[in-house]
Amino acid sequence: MNKIIVVGSSNTDMVVRSERLPRPGESVIGGDFMMAGGGKGANQAVTVARLGHRVFFAAALGKDIFGDAAESAYRRFGIDTTYIVRKDAPSGVALIMVDGNAQNSISVALGANNALTVEDIMPLLDTIQSGDILLLQLEIPMQTVDKCVAIAHSKGARVVLNPAPAAAVSEQTLSKLYLITPNQTEAETLTGVLVKDEATARLAAEILVSRGVSRVVVTMGSAGAMLYEDGKAEMIPAVKVAAVDTTAAGDVYNGALCVALAEGKTLKEALQFATKASAISVTRVGAQPSVPTREEVDTFNL
Repeated sequence: MNKIIVVGSSNTDMVVRSERLPRPGESVIGGDFMMAGGGKGANQAVTVARLGHRVFFAAALGKDIFGDAAESAYRRFGIDTTYIVRKDAPSGVALIMVDGNAQNSISVALGANNALTVEDIMPLLDTIQSGDILLLQLEIPMQTVDKCVAIAHSKGARVVLNPAPAAAVSEQTLSKLYLITPNQTEAETLTGVLVKDEATARLAAEILVSRGVSRVVVTMGSAGAMLYEDGKAEMIPAVKVAAVDTTAAGDVYNGALCVALAEGKTLKEALQFATKASAISVTRVGAQPSVPTREEVDTFNL
């Protein structure tokens, strides 16, 4: 079975829930506080592990209590942590506010994540074989992302880029991707198109394809996701659930998508699998605590 490699960020999430998000200069009395593992890369690696597939995770942690706790947690999840490096910098931290409608506002201090270099992860990149899947996001230096994409592509791996947080991506890197998975905001950053419906999602996807991307999935929250492949667009409907926290929903989606692809599912089938996993996650509070098991996803009815 092809292996899945996740290169990305690791954060400790500090979460406060309140009825609404504060406006600039305003204080809002919140509810319970929770601290849990987070970071887009780590969330995706945890998702892959929870869904029963072996995953290698490359990340940079600080030499502090947050880094110690994160690395121990990854081992408990069954993630291969051989290629995690420790830096003389604080571990990444995310401050998250969640409102009564399950929407969130997040501020991230990247810390050690911003020090992850290609040299740090070359031992892992050297193991990549044709057919493997490399999953990346943008909470690590862009030059590291670009080099990882180039190396994996040259070895015949399928490279999936979740372009989050929103940032510009070079055409050279876009042309080497198997798949890119922007949400509406990220698609607008990449293409200049305000994505608000199926037609504008398709337009954004067409622009990305014209810049060299092979396949595009534009995620649109409760409206579902648009798959654009071989010149054809198809909406994959979302699952209606009672959402309580959307933190990490996109990360669960991307991790589950890669698991399904590694198992030989078609892209459409993989998106349907990812939709179920993500739907389960938004019914729970927190990032990594919200990640479902394989049994939960397999038995979830659309």
